[in-house]
Order: sequence, then C-alpha cells, then structure tokens
Amino acid sequence: MLLPEFMRTTGFRWTLLISGAFAICILLMFVFVYWQTSVYMTAKVDQLISDHAEALAGATPEQQPQAVNDYLREDPRRVKLAGLFDANGKRVIGNIENIPPGLRADGYAQDATLVRVDLMGRATQVARAVRRRLDNGETIVVGRNVDELTAIGKIVGRALMLGLIPALCLSLAAGALLSIRAQKRIEEVNRKVQRIVAGELRERLPIKGVNDPFDRLAVIVNGMLDEIEALLQSVAGTGDDIAHDLRTPLTRVRVTLERGRQNAASLEELRSSIDQAIVGLDQSLAIITALLRISEIEHNRRVAGFSQVALADLVREIGDLYEPIAEDKRVSFLIAAKEDIIVRGDRDLLFEAIANLVDNAVKFTPEGGQVELSLAREGDEGVVRVRDSGPGIAVAECELVARRFYRSDKSRSKPGLGLGLSLVTAIVKLHGFRFAISPGPGCVVEIAGQRAAT
Repeated sequence: MLLPEFMRTTGFRWTLLISGAFAICILLMFVFVYWQTSVYMTAKVDQLISDHAEALAGATPEQQPQAVNDYLREDPRRVKLAGLFDANGKRVIGNIENIPPGLRADGYAQDATLVRVDLMGRATQVARAVRRRLDNGETIVVGRNVDELTAIGKIVGRALMLGLIPALCLSLAAGALLSIRAQKRIEEVNRKVQRIVAGELRERLPIKGVNDPFDRLAVIVNGMLDEIEALLQSVAGTGDDIAHDLRTPLTRVRVTLERGRQNAASLEELRSSIDQAIVGLDQSLAIITALLRISEIEHNRRVAGFSQVALADLVREIGDLYEPIAEDKRVSFLIAAKEDIIVRGDRDLLFEAIANLVDNAVKFTPEGGQVELSLAREGDEGVVRVRDSGPGIAVAECELVARRFYRSDKSRSKPGLGLGLSLVTAIVKLHGFRFAISPGPGCVVEIAGQRAAT
C-alpha cells in the first residue's frame, strides 16, 4: 500500500525517529523512578521489620507472646506478619502458619512467601521477612507484605500509558502537520519556480513573514532574481543602445558611400567619400571594442592575476601622461601623491580606470580651468580623487552617467562613446572598491580601495 505523500517525507521520518527516541527516554525514566522507589521502600521495610524483630527478640520468654499480639493488633491494611515458633518449628502464636523454607535465621531481611492465617482465613503473601533464633531454641519471624510495591509498579505503568501514548500521538500529529505544511510550501515554491523557468521573471517566491528557513531562503532567492532581472533589463537596454548608437554611424557610412558612387566625378572625390566612410566604421568598431572590453572585465573575473599595486607610482605615471595634454589645452594640472599606499589589484585595469577619469576631467574643463589628481589615506582606505573646475554633473545624473552610452546634454558636443564611466564602474566592481561621483558645478570623482596588508 502506497503511503500518503507527507508520510514519505524526510521531515515526517525524522519526526518518527525523534518520537521513538522520546518514548524510549520516557520509558527509561519511568523504569528508573520505579527502581529507585522500590529500593527506597524496600530499605524502609527492611529497617522497620529488623527493628521490630530486634525488639521482640529482646523481650523475655514470658513477654514475647504478648509482645507479638501487641505488634499485630493495629494492622488495618493487613500488612504486618509475625510468628513465634518453638524449637520443633511449631507455631506458638502469630499470624504466620509456619516457618517458610529457605528463610535463613541470620537476622537479615529476605524475600519470602508466607502463609497468613487470621480471622479472615488463610492466604499466601509475598513479603520481606526476618528470622531470628532465640536463646531458648525458639524462632521468631517478623515480616511485612510488599504488595504495595506491586501496586506502585502498576501505578507507574498506568501513568506511563496515560502519559506516553497521548504524547506520542501528539508528536506524530505535530510531525504530520508540519510535514503537510512544509509540503504545501514546497509545492507553492515549485509552482513559482516553474513560472520563473517559463520566463516570468517578475515572479517571486512567497514570504510568510515568520523568519523561518523557508522565508530566509526565499529572501535570498528573491534577491538573486532581482539581480538577474536587473541584469537582463540592462542587457536588453544595452542591446537597444548598441543598435541606436551603431545605426547612426553605419547609416552615415552607407549614405557617404552611396553618394560617392553616384556623384564622385574624380578619383580624389571618391577617396574623400571612402575616407569619411572609414571614419564612421572606425567609430562603430570603437564602440564594439569598448563593449567587449567592459564585458571581458565583468565576466572574466581575472582576480587570479591580482598583485600589490603602489597607487602613488600609478597616479604619478598617469599625471605624467596627461600633463602635456592639459598644458596644450591651457588647463592647470596638479598632482598630489605623497602617501605610500598599497592596494591589491590589477595594475593595468586600475591605470585604465583612473586614466579615464582624468581624461574626462581634462576634456570637460574649459580653458583656464584646473584639474587636480590626488592620492590620500582615509582610515583603512586609499582614495584616488580627481577634481576639476568644469561644468560638473547634475544631481539627477550622478547615477545615470555610469550607464552605457549615456551622455548628458553638456557632453554631446564633445567626442566620445559614452562608455568611459561604464568601464570605470566595471573595473571598480571587479576590485571590490568604492566609486563615488559628487555633483557640480565642478566635478569630484573618487575611487577608494582597502589598503593591502604589508
């Protein structure tokens, strides 16, 4: 017979295992309680009958029969046993019919089966008994019925049954409930996952708000789905941007070649048309090359080639490269790199990122302006800061300028592809550094990285 689905789950099997272990522990606890109670009561009974046997044996032969009667007189529960026997083993007085065989006369309590005789008849009882031989040859036996221990055992057994069985049933019911609940949750998650697999990336795993493992897993997976959706939207947007930015130069190339073919009256005019077409093709190739470069940085994760990079040397090298360019444009170029700061990274990529920032600063700073490239130590970070006196970036555009192909209205008159800051962002993300842009007028951009241990 095929068991229900919830009974075949790992959770329900664990519930059975834990319930079985719980039942065994409870059983062992009850056995221990019964054993300790039995030992305690047996010791008390042994002490009691030994004391009475000692007292009866200490009486004179004339007083002993009366002492036995006095001992047996007050016994409403019929648990007291005592008997005085002559040298031949014949009962003189008491409620024990005869000396039980095997009962040693050493004065120590032992288990014995005694025959009780009194006004209510004759009955066999299991008792703890003490046998003592007196100086005159007589024997005295004192015992006490231990049926109370048997009654206690039955009480413990009933308590075990009445307590353990409902507890087991409750634990199994709880296990079944939790298993069914988990199964429904898994089925709900599975339906959502199937819809996501089918292409509905806006779907998210359900969160109940109870902070259980399912909720924590759902939060992680939903965060991953948010990132995937953002990346896919970025890819889709990038595709549109590529198509838009390539269409213009390619259209220009086609028109130029078509006009050259139709209108060129000489070899020089044809060459001029071809040169213009080559410029357009070079622009298209530059766009594709830049995109491939960004993709390589984002996906190759070349962290294995990271090494110690001295930022001061890197900053001074970039300064030496761009100082003549700034001088030609009549822009004041200042370099401040006195701190000896070491970071872990790819030197070529960091050079490319900082050089892009300096290139933008020099490009957008008007004649007579100033560009400052500096290196500073701030806490555990080394901060490369590029500051210029150009028009700056509006607050609303601080996040947009790092997108691929985005160009603000102020920069459309300048040559460029709109991919420089995207490349910087990819390099900074690869290194785990921090990139910040402060709004203008006057632009300040920073690359901050954790200093490497030396």
